[in-house]
Amino acid sequence: MSDEPRPTSAGIGRVLIAVYGILALAAIGRSVYQIATKFDEAPVAYGLSALAAAVYVLATVALVARGAAWFRVAVIAIAFELAGVLIVGTLSIIDPALFPDDTVWSQFGRGYAFIPLVLPVLGLLWLRRVAQARRAPAEVTA
Repeated sequence: MSDEPRPTSAGIGRVLIAVYGILALAAIGRSVYQIATKFDEAPVAYGLSALAAAVYVLATVALVARGAAWFRVAVIAIAFELAGVLIVGTLSIIDPALFPDDTVWSQFGRGYAFIPLVLPVLGLLWLRRVAQARRAPAEVTA
C-alpha cells in the first residue's frame, strides 16, 4: 500500500496530465522549429517557448510521479507556469515590440486557445484538493 492516500494522477488529474502532455509536445515542437529555423529573428520569444516546453514537461512528470517531493515540484512548476503566462501575456499586450513573434504564453496563450492561462489555475486547484484529501485521513485519526 502506498503512503500517499490520493495520487495526483487520480480522477481529474488524469485529464490534467493528458492536457499537460499534449501541451508539452506542442510547445517542444514549436520551440524546436523556431530555434532551429529563425532564432535570430526573436531569440527572447523563442527562448520563452522553450522554457514553457520545459515547464510543461516537468509539470507532466511531477503530476504522474508519486511522493511528497514530486507533489512540491508539481506545485512549483505549475505556479511558475501561471506566473509566466500572466507576465508574458501582460507584456505581450502592453508592449508587443518586446515579442516580435508569439511565444506559447503570448497574449495569455491565445495561439493555444487560452489553455496556457486556464490550465495552471485548474492544476493548482486540483493540487489543493489533493493536499486537502491527504490531510483529511490524518485529521480523522488524530
